[in-house]
Amino acid sequence: MDKNVGAMDKRVRTAVGAALGVASLATLAGSVPLPAIAAPILGIASLAMLVTAATGTCGLYSLLGIDTCSVSPDETR
Repeated sequence: MDKNVGAMDKRVRTAVGAALGVASLATLAGSVPLPAIAAPILGIASLAMLVTAATGTCGLYSLLGIDTCSVSPDETR
């Protein structure tokens, strides 16, 4: 699968993934007044953001034809 996540997109995904992970852990600890079901949902969303940032590929971007990677089509990704 070709990389379709650019550098700025990776930074944003990493920051959002970290924030969601912290919110998930805070919910588990009872520090945040959210329902208990929110913790695993936030955790899964966090993992999805961090994995797409680390791999540089996003399945949803592939389906929608979005490419934020700045590499030209002639170059190797």
